[in-house]
Formats: sequence, structure tokens, C-alpha cells
Amino acid sequence: MKSQDTPFVGGPLDGRVLPVLLGITGHPPKTYRVPVPDAAGGPPTVLVYRRADAGRGGFMHQLWKYEYAPDADPGRRLKWPWSRPGGQSATPPGKPRPTDE
Repeated sequence: MKSQDTPFVGGPLDGRVLPVLLGITGHPPKTYRVPVPDAAGGPPTVLVYRRADAGRGGFMHQLWKYEYAPDADPGRRLKWPWSRPGGQSATPPGKPRPTDE
């Protein structure tokens, strides 16, 4: 898989440049969630960064950066079958899943 060194702006990761995996479209994810462990052993704090345009890096090459989003909901997940608890599919009821026989 391809990755792109992406700068982070604001928040605890301000000034860092991390490699971020690119999707099949060549873009990094729209949001980047970073779980930070709690020192007291409690649930981790999740930092949320949103993708923003950082200009062009040459002919038809888009550059991206991540900006800190303190107001974002850290628990929000994608609505894809593989991200649902228990691996439930998004197939409507009454239709068999492709893996079912």
C-alpha cells in the first residue's frame, strides 16, 4: 500500500509529519483518529484530526494536511459492514449475504 507523509496542524500532534496510508483513490482518510492511553488505566482519549487541502505538489498531485478538530465526535465510525460490531452486514433484511449459502 502507498503512504504519504502528511503534516498535522494543531493539537498535541502539531508540527509532526506522519506517514498516512492512502486509499484506492490516492487520498488519505477524511478523518484520522489517534487513541491516547490514559495514565490511570481508564479508557483512552481519542484525538480527531480532519483532512484539509494543502495545495498542489506538482502536476496533478494533491497535497493534504490534517487539522485538529477538538469539537469532533471521537466515537463516530464509518457505516461499512466491516466496521460494525459483530461484523454485521449492511444487506437489507430478507436478502442473503453473499457469503451465506
